[in-house]
Amino acid sequence: MNGGAGRTPGNRNGRRSVATPVERSISFGPTARRLLRGLRPYRLRLLVVLGFGVAGVVCAVVLPTLLGRATDVVFSGAVGASLPAGQTEAEAVAALRASGAENRAAMLERMDVLPGAGIDFAELGRVLALAVVVALLAGLFQWGQVRVLTGVVNRHVRLLRSEVAEKLHRIPLGYLDQHRRGDLLSRATNDVENVAQTLQQALGQLLTAVLTLVGVVAAMLLLSPLLAVVALLAVPLSLLVTRQIAKRSQRQFAAQWAVTGSLNAHVEEAYTGHELVTAFGRRHEMAETFATHNDGLYRASFRAQFMSSMIVPATMFIGNLGYVAVAVVGGFRILSGAMTLGDVQAFVHYCRQFTQPLSQVASIANLVQSGVASAERVFALLDAPEQEPEPDAPPPAPFRGRVTFEQVSFRYQPDEPLIEDLSLDVAPGSTVAVVGHSGAGKTTLVNLLMRFYEVDSGRIRLDGVDLTTMRRADLRSRIGMVLQDAWLFDGTIRDNIRYARPHATDQEVRAAARAARVDRFVHSLPAGYDTVIDVDNGTVSAGQRQLITIARAFLADPQLLILDEATSSVDSRTEMLVQEAMAELRAGRTSFVIAHRLSTIRDADLIVVIAHGRIVEQGDHATLLAAGGPYRELYDAQFARPVVDLGDVPADGPARMTQV
Repeated sequence: MNGGAGRTPGNRNGRRSVATPVERSISFGPTARRLLRGLRPYRLRLLVVLGFGVAGVVCAVVLPTLLGRATDVVFSGAVGASLPAGQTEAEAVAALRASGAENRAAMLERMDVLPGAGIDFAELGRVLALAVVVALLAGLFQWGQVRVLTGVVNRHVRLLRSEVAEKLHRIPLGYLDQHRRGDLLSRATNDVENVAQTLQQALGQLLTAVLTLVGVVAAMLLLSPLLAVVALLAVPLSLLVTRQIAKRSQRQFAAQWAVTGSLNAHVEEAYTGHELVTAFGRRHEMAETFATHNDGLYRASFRAQFMSSMIVPATMFIGNLGYVAVAVVGGFRILSGAMTLGDVQAFVHYCRQFTQPLSQVASIANLVQSGVASAERVFALLDAPEQEPEPDAPPPAPFRGRVTFEQVSFRYQPDEPLIEDLSLDVAPGSTVAVVGHSGAGKTTLVNLLMRFYEVDSGRIRLDGVDLTTMRRADLRSRIGMVLQDAWLFDGTIRDNIRYARPHATDQEVRAAARAARVDRFVHSLPAGYDTVIDVDNGTVSAGQRQLITIARAFLADPQLLILDEATSSVDSRTEMLVQEAMAELRAGRTSFVIAHRLSTIRDADLIVVIAHGRIVEQGDHATLLAAGGPYRELYDAQFARPVVDLGDVPADGPARMTQV
């Protein structure tokens, strides 16, 4: 779209845009599964992550067994040193049984003891060296897992950001009008970033936790099925507690991110409208509104974090009960000779390894719930209805400029009529002024012409071609539009004018600037055309900003021109100069001019008066004035206004009013 055309902030028909907060989350499962389905293109990398995870868990599971073996070497040596030298292990066991020490005899029988030998430091050294190697390998595999997974997650989130950005260009203008801008920005930034953090932290920890649980349970069952049963009794209770708490906290996280979106929307509005808020003295009310949103976010965040944080202490308490039970039963197993001290030590270590992944899952439960709540908001945006599909049509021939509205009807809301059965035929090269009271449907008319909205019924033709058969980009590339709200971006004046045609030369940019009377004030700036416009700090005045957008339209050299109160921000002298420039720009082009100041459209070829979405009168300026209809009423309302005659004001009486 040329001429910097774009949507103006706010709603097109005067309705106040409101946010649509998420009152409750979509079910946790479908959203989480959809989020994970997005990782399918990275299956090979995820298999590598899985391989690293399995290797790391195997090393982590083997390590306690090696440490238990080291403990057995030390303990067996200490026991052996206390026995008389020259005896065999069998003789020592028989002597203990003969003395009535049956438990000690059973424990000794389970051990590998050489009476009188002491600790085998060579064997101890080999076991500890192997344990060090296994520990290093476990750390190396964990590093590889994190490294590959980080790449997968960041690629996936980069694609998700791209999908959100592309979606924002495909959703219809009506969707944007129904959602506060700050809330949409929060979804595209805060929520996406929260999803990224969730995937990065949760995937790695969950994968490690699951693999660790499988490996540890297998090792526990091999070491002692009885102790394994004792330890695993805590699992169902932990899962039940976690599920109950998670169900409640999930709703709170959904509310938290909904309130976050509302807060961001309010901050964005307060910041962009700071001057207006200050001018009307509404800072106190804005601060109160912020405090209300902030308090709501505090309460929602507190409830979500508190509910979710209850998972960790609850599961740790249950896990510790199982740990105590294992220690007690294990002690009896050592005394009975069923297990060695090293075996019980290894099993106790497995218990700790077993409760650790459960605690990890519990600790990241709040992160996962928060991330899924954010993913729901992002998916809601991605699932929003899009514009109608583009037709597969070749670029149209250059426009001659005949515009025809055939029984066009359009409503923003089904029960609120706006434009009804409107027909209009505009000759090529003519200037059409559209006037009427606020809310009559003037801007909506050109929005339909630009296909910002689609008509409900009827059709709009351009040179006899139905607009719906054209690609939107082909249509808008031939239309120049200057809005009442001058849109500029942070950049140089040259770049802002060149936005209409990125490959335009400096000479073409300056020619357009001269035509729009921009050149005359640019030379007064220190850097000239290279002056950087700061849209927040007011590098240029409002009138100068409007002139720059008009220069942008000149550079676009459009075949069809739309001016929506294009001179509303310039002073009277500048307006006269711009009107002359606009007359040159409109020459040979079909132009639609939306105007409230009727003095700017006296020379229009056709003036169309709209009321309640219908054309109630049309003709040229002189004809409509003579007719004495709605246009005459608008004209008189503007140019016949009360004036105070100060010379006739009594000291204690009202002023005498005259009409001019």
